[in-house]
Amino acid sequence: MTAKTPGKKSSVLQPSAQRGQQRGPRAADLLAWYDRHRRVLPWRARPGERSDPYRVWLSETMLQQTTAKAVAPYYARFLARWPDLNALAAASLDEVLTAWAGLGYYARARNMHACARALVERYGGQFPARESALRELPGIGAYTAAAIAAIAFDQAATPVDGNIERVIARLYALATPLPAGIAEITRHARALTPARRAGDFAQALMDLGATICTPKKPACALCPWNAPCVAHARGEAELFPRRAPKREAQLRRGAAFVARRADDCVLLRTRPARGLLGGMTEVPTTAWAADFDDSQALAEAPQFGASQKRVAWRKMAGVVRHVFTHFPLELAVYRGEVPRAAAAPAGTRWIAIAQLGNEALPSLMRKVVAHGLGL
Repeated sequence: MTAKTPGKKSSVLQPSAQRGQQRGPRAADLLAWYDRHRRVLPWRARPGERSDPYRVWLSETMLQQTTAKAVAPYYARFLARWPDLNALAAASLDEVLTAWAGLGYYARARNMHACARALVERYGGQFPARESALRELPGIGAYTAAAIAAIAFDQAATPVDGNIERVIARLYALATPLPAGIAEITRHARALTPARRAGDFAQALMDLGATICTPKKPACALCPWNAPCVAHARGEAELFPRRAPKREAQLRRGAAFVARRADDCVLLRTRPARGLLGGMTEVPTTAWAADFDDSQALAEAPQFGASQKRVAWRKMAGVVRHVFTHFPLELAVYRGEVPRAAAAPAGTRWIAIAQLGNEALPSLMRKVVAHGLGL
């Protein structure tokens, strides 16, 4: 029998002892994974390059409530047209809204334009590095300020987006439903954020949520944090984050009027600067309400003076459906053929159908125009 060396534990017992002392999640493990598997994105600096604050801000603004796939072509067009902050600040709001049309959540575009001008006026066209200073700018909230501070300036800031919420909620099996649980998630994320490479750490969390820790069927076997993940250990990863039940939104209805003049022009107007779809272009519509009375719709149709007698509004078959963040909408569409001599009513304008692509028409109005013109 071989004698045991005094003072040494049996090698047979060592692995189980190590398993009993499982360590918590470490930033270093996630960063090592990120260095091997980081996504290549149009707005992301390559390894060893310094991130451009303008590109970080532009992309993070666009990515709010929108997928990377949808954002990519808009980001490329914006950057080609306005390659830096000063160029964007010099543009008109109408130009920015037109370029943004179709991306949705249009308050982002209005705030982005206001922010660009504020940065030129207050900081000479440069971004401040401090998170607190960034939060004082138009349209920059807690998430965007932290993302810019971390990614562009490597400040020890912790942005928390939907992907990061999911990763952290699963990592600790946090039971508080969202949105109430966001504060707890943020505290855990901040505690993990390293003093160095905070920007890479933030992007690593985003990548982990987007590619591994996905909402359904997460690839836990490939996750660098699967060992310390509480939800994974329980076999409950898909149950997190928990969410408070959503109150069902009430359907709103209304009518839209597509007036086509004999010279192939369509009647348009600009929505008020504030509020839903603020500053965007639309065809005239009624108010949108849950108790909308379709039988009274034509009372709100555009009036063309003496020529009104020759305008016969025809209700198109079907409706245009659209879902906003807080409510679904159905619009009945009426089409009217208008004489060439008809002047635009106050607050409206005639635009050639061939030039509609140059107008800031949101997705809803693109659908309405296409439905009304039979395109």
